Amino acid sequence: MLFINNSIVDLLSMEGVSCYASISSNFIHSKSSLKFWLSLLLSSVLFIISTNSYAGDKPDKPLSWEGLYLGLNAGADNPLHTSHRLQAGSGYGSAVYDFYPYGGSHNGGTFGAQIGHNWQKDALVWGVEADFNILNGRSYPNGAFGALNPDDGTPLFYTIQQHTNANYFASMRGKLGFALDKFLLYSTGGFAEGGGAGPATLTLYSNNTLDVFNTAKSQSSRMKYAFGGGVEYAFSEKWRAKAEYLFLSQSLNTHTFDDGNGYEFISRIRNETNIFRFGINHYFGEENELNDESNPYYGNGVKDDDAPEMYSFHGLSTSVAQAYPKFYAEYNGPKSLPSQGQGDVLTQNDLYFGIRLWKGAAFYVNPETNLGYGLANSAGSAAYVNGLAQKIGRDGPYMRFQRYMVKQIIGLNGDQDDAVEETEGARSELLESLQNQVSGKVDKNRITLTVGKFAVGDIFDDNLYAHDPTVGFLNFAFNSMGAFDYAADAWGYSNGASVEWKQNWWTLRAGGFQLSTVPNGYDIDPKIGHQYMAVTEFETRYNLFGQPGEVKLLAFGDNGNFAKFKDVINLAISQGNLPPDVTALQQRHFKPGMGVNFEQQIMPGFGIFARASMSDGRYQTVDYTDVDRQITGGVVAEGQFWGRDKDTIGFALAASGISGDHQKYFALGGLGTYIGDGALSYASEHVLETFYKIGINKYTHLTFDYQLLDNPGYNSSRGPANVFGLRLRAEF
Repeated sequence: MLFINNSIVDLLSMEGVSCYASISSNFIHSKSSLKFWLSLLLSSVLFIISTNSYAGDKPDKPLSWEGLYLGLNAGADNPLHTSHRLQAGSGYGSAVYDFYPYGGSHNGGTFGAQIGHNWQKDALVWGVEADFNILNGRSYPNGAFGALNPDDGTPLFYTIQQHTNANYFASMRGKLGFALDKFLLYSTGGFAEGGGAGPATLTLYSNNTLDVFNTAKSQSSRMKYAFGGGVEYAFSEKWRAKAEYLFLSQSLNTHTFDDGNGYEFISRIRNETNIFRFGINHYFGEENELNDESNPYYGNGVKDDDAPEMYSFHGLSTSVAQAYPKFYAEYNGPKSLPSQGQGDVLTQNDLYFGIRLWKGAAFYVNPETNLGYGLANSAGSAAYVNGLAQKIGRDGPYMRFQRYMVKQIIGLNGDQDDAVEETEGARSELLESLQNQVSGKVDKNRITLTVGKFAVGDIFDDNLYAHDPTVGFLNFAFNSMGAFDYAADAWGYSNGASVEWKQNWWTLRAGGFQLSTVPNGYDIDPKIGHQYMAVTEFETRYNLFGQPGEVKLLAFGDNGNFAKFKDVINLAISQGNLPPDVTALQQRHFKPGMGVNFEQQIMPGFGIFARASMSDGRYQTVDYTDVDRQITGGVVAEGQFWGRDKDTIGFALAASGISGDHQKYFALGGLGTYIGDGALSYASEHVLETFYKIGINKYTHLTFDYQLLDNPGYNSSRGPANVFGLRLRAEF
């Protein structure tokens, strides 16, 4: 029988609160509508107080602020800088050509949602919170404006057309507070995102002439942040109201308008805002047990490890430092591993929130902060040396919501009352509490649907011994099939859907995911079905001499706008325009590929793995890395064999190659996703990697890593290179 999580129902069905879900950014544009939303929020608070007062619900123990909470907020925003300046740049040479368009920034409204988790010891409360909010007060110049021509004093006018703007803010913040019975006084601060200006067009009309300037979306390398404080009041055990102030800095946003003839205008806007808001939070409680008939343990007064969770909350912090000494190279190119040697550090922090919705369903969201660079700014070898690195790096920390998805598990064994057993004949099994997984009993035979934004590798091409660069091998080659050109943005995530059909000894998976707007672009194509990847995988599980093993067969196809190497090369040669450029001929194409993935336990704590993959090398890399064929294999052993149970050691080898057209493209100076030396003496790229992971405790480990790159970038004129790494990982 289907059930609904009572806490979620309360949150969604409350009078007043349910209205919030229909808000749009256009609706809170005026001051009168802002008053409406503040009035609605206040009336909702009063309604909840009237129906959830302590008079009828007195707790048996002191009020706790510990556990996960979810809520809504609304308030007002006050932009601090409302003036705008178009600064005359190249071609003009004087500030007299500057323009000052009216930007239209004004006091506005803000509305959003937050999710967080607190810990408490006596009166001290600390925690983390992530939120996403519409921000209505900030706007960029858009429309027609007048001025005087500084050359002759005649009137001129100009128009600015803003194509898209990021009128929102998101943040990932820490909290520290002091509890006074029903009140919680707290300070908060952390990293923020949003507020950027999208692509825009500037058109000048003067003396019967027209000049058009274009710009891409605004750029900023500075840190975005939010800090402030507030007070929260508990008017029932589960419901709390808060008043909060935040100072939001969305950095200095820079637009460079260029007419293509050597003339530029530069727009720099300091995006800082005062935010005053009220909110309502629902606390799920520190016990974290599902309180309905599906939980046979509920109400027995004892927290049972087998009890299904109402929510899951986990955190992960990983830092990777890598460096290499000088190595032999006849030359360096734009995307070479610089031969003089260098080092880089990258840090990634993740929070994993999960909330059960109804029977078998849960919603997950993962905010993440990043800081630093992959080695050589994510370039130098097709089998790149750091699977944690993004395609772009930044000097300042920034945050993103990398995953937000709904998972639905549908059992195929029917209603069962059998206990969870670890036997071959058991019809159910226990899912433990993990990142993006709430614990609870599920049917062994089941269908799992996943919809939202997540990584293709979350579902496909898994391997027990080599898949997660935060715990095992770092190199791309050992964490996924090298020729599996899967859909992903610059951080490795895509919008899509997948289905998994699991039976006793096999699982069949299929999925569809959006490709990036342009090959290896930062962003995912927002138009569903315009550019996409389809993928399917068949997994079989078996026992060999009493030891478990798995084999997975995978096939995929990319359908989108990307280049064919032969066409690009022929065009460049015919026009005498070298090196060839894949952006010149990106047309509709289909790129297929396939691979096999193998893992085998030899004995408990000791196993081997292998992968082999290939794709259609006539076409450019769409979203992953510059590999058309690859074979890898390795071994992993746990420290129980030498008296270090928490330690792990691994050793692996990989060989990668590319097609003839792909080779010719690089030989003529073409650039790929991760490689491009400006020339090429082709040879297969080989990688050796070994690591030793030291388990400091249950939640923290330190890893020493070594990689040998032979013919990096498929170039026998360069290398070998020795890469040394150190990884620190902590989780809760």
